[in-house]
Amino acid sequence: MFENLTQRLSGTLKNLRGQGRLTEENIRDSLREVRMALLEADVALPVIKDFIDGVRAKALGQEVVGSLSPGQALIKVVNDELVAIMGESQAAIDLNHKPPVIVLMAGLQGTGKTTTVAKLARRLSELDKKSVMVASADVYRPAAIDQLRTLAGEVGAEFYPSNPEQKPVAIARDAVTAARKSGADVLIIDTAGRLAIDEQMMDEIRAIHEAVTPVETLFVVDSMTGQDAANTARAFNDALPLTGVVLTKVDGDARGGAALSVRHITGKPIKFIGSGEKTDALEAFHPDRIASRILGMGDILSLVEQAQEKVDHEKAEKLARKVRKGKGFDLEDLRDQFSQMEKMGGLGSLVEKLPGMGAGAAQALQNPAQAKQMKRMVAIIDSMTPQERRKPEIINGSRKRRVSQGSGTQIQDVNRLLKQHKQMQRMMKKMGSKGGMANMMRGMKGRLPPGMGF
Repeated sequence: MFENLTQRLSGTLKNLRGQGRLTEENIRDSLREVRMALLEADVALPVIKDFIDGVRAKALGQEVVGSLSPGQALIKVVNDELVAIMGESQAAIDLNHKPPVIVLMAGLQGTGKTTTVAKLARRLSELDKKSVMVASADVYRPAAIDQLRTLAGEVGAEFYPSNPEQKPVAIARDAVTAARKSGADVLIIDTAGRLAIDEQMMDEIRAIHEAVTPVETLFVVDSMTGQDAANTARAFNDALPLTGVVLTKVDGDARGGAALSVRHITGKPIKFIGSGEKTDALEAFHPDRIASRILGMGDILSLVEQAQEKVDHEKAEKLARKVRKGKGFDLEDLRDQFSQMEKMGGLGSLVEKLPGMGAGAAQALQNPAQAKQMKRMVAIIDSMTPQERRKPEIINGSRKRRVSQGSGTQIQDVNRLLKQHKQMQRMMKKMGSKGGMANMMRGMKGRLPPGMGF
């Protein structure tokens, strides 16, 4: 998300380098470019106007007039204004209520609402240690109830059984009773969506809301619809007392217009962003961190949190001990590294959060061809015998042919993997030697992007 906006803003702010100070003239030129970048990102027009006015007023204020680095001064102002537009701080789910805490999910059809129910159930269960029950009041979409039943099994949530013959309001009421009896901490109710907003849909969800009085009413919206997402959110906000928004499909949204518009137009915080179909692909929305990403300054805090949540620390420690003892980094270790990287959203997702890497690098690494290449390498390793994985040096010509045939790849693909493994093996060896990490970093000096020097 935000790749296009990041590239445009980076270019605009670079143009201020060499300027002695911020003036009305150079601010005007820069803000014209910023406005164009926001329009291309499909940000709502009222939001763009307020944003530009806010940046202009602050940039020409006393706090930056005497700055020795106008470019840096304007970046700070733009960053602060981005944070203000998206919400000053992260808004968490309110769990400080008598259980079951009821969460009602609303939204149009096709936004990933049912998948988001499962993602949220998993997050509350794993991170907040809550027992979660889920229920589907969607009696219109074929197999909606079965889909949620399957997803509930995957994430370890209790499923309240309903059927298409029941009334949605009755399902919601009965689910609350069942959640109380089972002692669930949280009950998440999935509701029906439509292809477009209609009065019947709004009447139904209002009736469900009135029947169960949820603590949280979250609106799920597809971020790829840009400023339409903000307009749809406003329509739901007029009909329901929303407490927050969940943006889905952010991995397919290079513009980011929805994220910049929703809070400003509805006055309701974005609580989560979802990317991909996997049930662990739901992040808390931190406006300050997202602003940092937009301006190409990375998001180290989210990267650290992601590592804490998803990395297998036992395997990581085992590898660290192995490297410290000077033992070889074999192909089984390499496969484990690919697996850990996949859990953290792939290489592109990691690079996007590193300072100084820029949207271009992340975009290149998020290319489907990169993911395909990683899967190909894992397939090659899986086609080897345990002995070959532990001792790659024994892989001769005939073994390479067998491995390439077993993995459906070419011999040159096997050679490429073995070469990359050898390079990583040398790097690991340096890390394991005395003063190795420091020596390795010194050797990399000058080849690292800005902000990542040692």
